[in-house]
Amino acid sequence: MSDLPYRVINESSDGYQTIDAVISPIGQLNILSKVEVAKLLDSSQSGLYKLFRNCSLAVLNTGNDLDDGKELLERYKDFDISIVQEERGIKLSVKGAPAEAFVDNKMIRGISEHLFTVLRDVIYTHDEINGNPKFNLEASEGITDAVFHMLRNAGMLQPGLDPNLVVCWGGHSISRNEYDYTKEVGYALGLRGLDICTGCGPGAMKGPMKGATIGHAKQRINNGRYIGITEPGIIAAEAPNPIVNQLAIMPDIEKRLEAFVRLGHGIIVFPGGAGTTEEILYILGILLHPDNQQIPFPLVFTGPENSAEYFTRVDKFIADTLGPEAQSHYKIIINDPAAVAREMKAGIQKVREFRKYSDDAYYFNWQLRISHDLQQPFIPTHDNMRNLELHKNQPVNQLAANLRRAFSGIVAGNVKEDGICAIEKHGHFELHGDPEIMHPVDELLESFAQQNRMKLPGRTYIPCYKVIK
Repeated sequence: MSDLPYRVINESSDGYQTIDAVISPIGQLNILSKVEVAKLLDSSQSGLYKLFRNCSLAVLNTGNDLDDGKELLERYKDFDISIVQEERGIKLSVKGAPAEAFVDNKMIRGISEHLFTVLRDVIYTHDEINGNPKFNLEASEGITDAVFHMLRNAGMLQPGLDPNLVVCWGGHSISRNEYDYTKEVGYALGLRGLDICTGCGPGAMKGPMKGATIGHAKQRINNGRYIGITEPGIIAAEAPNPIVNQLAIMPDIEKRLEAFVRLGHGIIVFPGGAGTTEEILYILGILLHPDNQQIPFPLVFTGPENSAEYFTRVDKFIADTLGPEAQSHYKIIINDPAAVAREMKAGIQKVREFRKYSDDAYYFNWQLRISHDLQQPFIPTHDNMRNLELHKNQPVNQLAANLRRAFSGIVAGNVKEDGICAIEKHGHFELHGDPEIMHPVDELLESFAQQNRMKLPGRTYIPCYKVIK
């Protein structure tokens, strides 16, 4: 993986051990034309460099207990990455990289693969999607087409396979008991030949993959897929876990969420915090759309016995804000991994039958209607957060979309570099709305804070928001 010697730097300027190295590509970036190499060099050295650098550092941080994007960048402020052009293609030169990304002075292979994934996805989006008249990113169809092309470029669309991909959502800082439960569910899914797709980070994103590897091994399944989908704003807080064997970096949270539902055949939600609530509101906003009423899409909420209260609160929040119709779209199963797996297996069979009958692709859900307000990137500025329409005088799927934006802003204020800086500069985000909406929002967020679901356990959570009733 390296043609040049590694040099260990004793300490970074902040006292952390780092390493310099030159890394050779593995896979599709191993063979590039001179024109393609020149294009990569131009893009990486332009205004895209900061994005490329920050995502690369996040990947190299895999395995470290650091979920604060701003702190990560400050800790390794001397980190640098550049493309080295050679006659045979390219290499990556990293300086001041976290030493944990190496073993015996060699970069861990999985991390090396993910590092080149950053290069592939960031450059592809910049060069082939943004500004390309082929993709109208102001229209729903254009956004979906762009998501399709990004996933295809990442090698995630595999024709000829029966539907078997389960998306698992949940918190990155869940308790040990909850984490062990996600492994048990993943094991039950793996025994039934189901593959796993998550947000690629630790906690509830890693556990199902870890369990599925054992289930697949017992069934002698040697081509299991452990797909991770992330985006630049969250990757520093949720670095790809070691089990991910296919990684895609989408350009923003909205395209990341759409990738989950277009690629997956069912969703399991484990306990989490504001980010998990954002994901729940996103999928409910889709399933509540009138055009999607007849499209099967299994959705299960699950956790161990001591998570029952968490789901009771989430279920009550959904009932109080979105109503019983929203509740009808999911099933809550507590402390029964096998039942979760059976429910998902049966639900995905219905998806297969529907796709076959309607002649829709197994590998990409074209028919699902995603409204434009769920696709358009939401920038959580103080003004945008303050002006969200949080009231019941609107279609229920639109209310779900607006609530999703509110929780997206809270996630940004908690763990994303830009959001953290905005809070430090301008103070709390303010959420305004009708009391019948704001009371449930406030109660749910308060319960998350009390249960240490807003930050890693052991840290005092300082809210980035104020609910104005």
